[in-house]
Amino acid sequence: MKLVVGLGNPGHEYQKTRHNTGFFVLDHYLEQKNPLWKEKFQGLYYSTTVGKENVIFLKPQTYMNNSGESVVKFAHFYKIAPQDILIICDDLDQALGKFRLRSHGSSGGHNGLKSIEESLQSQEYCRLRIGITSETRENIPTIPYVLGNFTKEEQEKLDQLQKQLNQVLDDYFKLSFAELMNQYNHRK
Repeated sequence: MKLVVGLGNPGHEYQKTRHNTGFFVLDHYLEQKNPLWKEKFQGLYYSTTVGKENVIFLKPQTYMNNSGESVVKFAHFYKIAPQDILIICDDLDQALGKFRLRSHGSSGGHNGLKSIEESLQSQEYCRLRIGITSETRENIPTIPYVLGNFTKEEQEKLDQLQKQLNQVLDDYFKLSFAELMNQYNHRK
C-alpha cells in the first residue's frame, strides 16, 4: 500500500497560493477519476487502486505546519512504512517549472516536511518537491511569498509542468523510487 500526500493549507483564502502546490498537483493528477474525497484523521482522502497497488491519496487539513499529524495517523492505521509514503510539496529553493525527487533527507526548512519528519520519527519518506520561485520574487519575504497567489503567468507555467508531473506520478507506481529519481532528476 502507498500513501501519496499533497501538502497545502485548507480554506478558500489559501486555495491559489504557492504553498498549496501539493494540493494542485494531486487534484490535477486525479481530475479524470472524479475522486470522492472522504474525511478521516484530519485529512481529505481518496482510496483507489493504481495498477496492482492500493493507494491512499491524502490532503491534510491541519494547515501546513501540522501536516505530520494527519500523515502519521494514516501511516499507522494502514501500516504504511515511511518508504511507501510520497509527499508532494512546494520548494522555495527551486525555480518555478523545476522539480526534484528525493528518497530521504532533511526538511530543508519546509515546515510541512518538518512536521512530517517529527511525526513519523523518520526522514526516510519519499518526496516530490516542486519549484515555486520566479524571477519576480525580488525582496518579498518568505511567508508573504509562499502564501501569495500565483500570477497568471506563473500559473500557466505550473499548468504546463503538470503533464510531466502526471507522468512522474504514473511512473511512481511502476518503478522503484531509485529508478524514478534516475529517470527524472537528471533531465534538463
